[in-house]
Amino acid sequence: MTLLNSETYARLNQLLANGQQHHLSGGLKGIEKESLRISDKGFIAQTTHPKSLGSALTHPYITTDYSEALIELITPPFADIEDTLSYMHKLHQFVYEQLDHEILLGASMPCGFDGDESIPIADYGSSNIGRMKHVYRHGLWHRYGRTMQAIAGIHFNYSVPPSLWQVLHQERPDISLEQLTNEGYFGLIRNFQRIGWIILYLFGASPAICKNFFKTRPALMDKFEEFDNGTLFHPYATSLRMSDIGYKSKNQASLNIDYNSLEGYVSSLGQAIATPYPEYEQIGVKVGGEYRQLNSNILQIENEFYSIIRPKQIAESGEKPTLALKRRGVRYVEMRSLDLDVFEPIGINPNTARFIEALLLTCLLNDSPPISQADHHINNANQLAVANFGRKPGLELVRDNHKITLTAWAGDVFAAMQPVCEILDQDQNGNPYSAALAAQYELLANPDLTPSARVLANMRLSGQPFSKFAQTMSAQHAKGLSADPLDEVARKLFVDMAKESQSKQQQLESKPQIPFDDFLQHYFAQH
Repeated sequence: MTLLNSETYARLNQLLANGQQHHLSGGLKGIEKESLRISDKGFIAQTTHPKSLGSALTHPYITTDYSEALIELITPPFADIEDTLSYMHKLHQFVYEQLDHEILLGASMPCGFDGDESIPIADYGSSNIGRMKHVYRHGLWHRYGRTMQAIAGIHFNYSVPPSLWQVLHQERPDISLEQLTNEGYFGLIRNFQRIGWIILYLFGASPAICKNFFKTRPALMDKFEEFDNGTLFHPYATSLRMSDIGYKSKNQASLNIDYNSLEGYVSSLGQAIATPYPEYEQIGVKVGGEYRQLNSNILQIENEFYSIIRPKQIAESGEKPTLALKRRGVRYVEMRSLDLDVFEPIGINPNTARFIEALLLTCLLNDSPPISQADHHINNANQLAVANFGRKPGLELVRDNHKITLTAWAGDVFAAMQPVCEILDQDQNGNPYSAALAAQYELLANPDLTPSARVLANMRLSGQPFSKFAQTMSAQHAKGLSADPLDEVARKLFVDMAKESQSKQQQLESKPQIPFDDFLQHYFAQH
């Protein structure tokens, strides 16, 4: 039986029987949030990443993603999600103290730009590692266009409590703790791929798109209905960010990445990075002495492969991510399918975060059979159906090769999560995990309460196109965050971090650099 299709699951029953269920609590949670800087006129910022925020190359918590204007804020991992969200709030306060007539766009889908050239590619300085990051982004431009790279989201990082692995290992003494951990994380990942569509239904907040998003790909506009003169949409969409207008391409669609084992994952991803792709060969790698991309293979590097959830290990400087996984195993998972919540000042609230933690643990505790290529296509089809039409009454998905309504399947997911939430609530005031789950039942019963439906309802009520609505909400958040001054201890910490990161970049760039061609050759030769 596949995930959540049976009444009980052995791992949780075993923990309960032995009185060890408390080991589910205390997993570390971290958040990464991307946001476009936009001017007070509503256009994407053309200014460089503010120096007072530190070096985007070396700062651990304030950096940039694809664009110089796409700030990425990263929290350290905390056991209590309230600490994680508090840190993210403080990062926002600090950023707003440094911005001059700019705000952070609170929506995932970009607006306020005019074609690819208006989106500045992030710059990381003159060091080889900085140049590599910049060239990689040039490659993404030539392969997919810059517009798509300006889409913002939230990544939720979660690591299972180490004590839980120790307890689970007692049931599997025939394998090493590291092997059990890797197998457990990949089981979690496979189960999340089966039911990850539920994130899009409950928290998707990108049902509409600015028309100018399609300036570089006008043929895609025919897929959508017109909301108003400036906006296209799907009436029942939840997360167009996660639809096939997002990070989907025909070369990646044909990839068969293996999620059934760590070895298979590393091998299949490595093969994609080493396999030439004719269309990218036509772009050229080094043209007129300038790099257009890192290589002409299916993927330049691992990060180019888009997936809704990734196994992660902290890589050392210059170390390939797949090599870090191969050497030290999985350390945490990165869940990548969460839209920015345009109604929340920092893009996410505690209920959402607690629901995700409980969902990931439920994925871990359930049996997780291997995924075939046919299963992978079904999982993708379910994701796309919910992204584009998730609020459509009676929408059917495919589970165990049979059709089932979204609401029936979601009800099964919620039922399986309930005992996990009750365990996580122990020693907590107010049963916050059960409350977070209860809140989602309301969204299942009434799709009009979902963020995606609320976005469209607010646009209709205010008579605003998507871009104006997103900017209005963002300005309100900016005003609130700016009026709430950062405490002095936190401000000093962030100021010192910024200075230290600038110093680190200067030290890096002052060291002798080997020729960039040689640097790339050494990087890709790692094994």
